[in-house]
Amino acid sequence: MIDAHLTALEGALRRFQAQTPRLESWGRRLAAVLEDGGRLLACGNGGSAEQAQHLTAELVGRYQTERRPFAAIPLHTDVSALTAIGNDYGAEEMFARQVRAHGRPGDVLVCLSTSGSSRNVIAAARAAAEVGVRAWALTGPGPNPLAGVCAEAITVEAPSTATVQEVHLAAIHMLCAAVDAVVCGNDGGAVARDTADGARRVLGLEREAEEAV
Repeated sequence: MIDAHLTALEGALRRFQAQTPRLESWGRRLAAVLEDGGRLLACGNGGSAEQAQHLTAELVGRYQTERRPFAAIPLHTDVSALTAIGNDYGAEEMFARQVRAHGRPGDVLVCLSTSGSSRNVIAAARAAAEVGVRAWALTGPGPNPLAGVCAEAITVEAPSTATVQEVHLAAIHMLCAAVDAVVCGNDGGAVARDTADGARRVLGLEREAEEAV
């Protein structure tokens, strides 16, 4: 079972490598937004909520490089607001109403959903479009409804939710690396690629490629 899990993750990472250019682009544009005083909002449910919070924590704190803190808000952590909105407006509005409250034109919303069909995350993406916030989706296999309503999407082709989440975590780290490198005046794309290559090396993919030659 463990070998099967690693094999699935290896394959998903190989396929995900094609998404690196978009991650590099996101990193450059997000760095510009944050340095200009904008903010990042992030939302998701369950494991995706944890990963949304992981992303914002890396930006408010730091990923690897020392730099000033950036404004980043996970939309699931204010329990009082979340439960009040859910009680008064329904669960579908839990994130969307917060996007309307906190989002400003030019900000970025990262929407995480392994299925790409979470109704409250889709509603948040639609609310982002209403208030001038750019919505990016990080989902499982596409096409899916969330990818369809966001300005841009990165999809992960993987056979299980667990594998999608593991690749999402790698993508979050690549995005943070690209942001930090741009802010510090380096090549953010190269850092994102190095992070991807490192993940592949951990799983022995480089060794497999050499053996196949």
